Amino acid sequence: MKATLKNYRQSPRKVRLIADLVRGKDVSKALATLKFVNKRASEPFTKLINSAVANATQQGAAVESLFIENVAVDKGVVLKRFMPRARGSASRINKRSSHITVVLEERQKANSKKQKANVAVGNA
Repeated sequence: MKATLKNYRQSPRKVRLIADLVRGKDVSKALATLKFVNKRASEPFTKLINSAVANATQQGAAVESLFIENVAVDKGVVLKRFMPRARGSASRINKRSSHITVVLEERQKANSKKQKANVAVGNA
């Protein structure tokens, strides 16, 4: 159960600050955290998490047991612009964008996967 946002016009470095806040949290706690964060990327993150929750409910998952398993912020398209400088020269301005991916998982499924992995290794 995942949702993606492509070509969000903010640099990945700034968006990753928000991604680090919500990674690994329950969905309700993550949304409560984003409500009080004073960053521009918090609103798109809230919409993206709500979209992932809607995708999860379509697949029959219980909303209360969902948590954010993975958040990826990747580099998107870079728009190159120029600023006039002294003596007829110009310097480049990079207008960066981000691709954001949020993956949700249910708590019971995540625990059972870990248990199966431990049994396979022999660490029961």
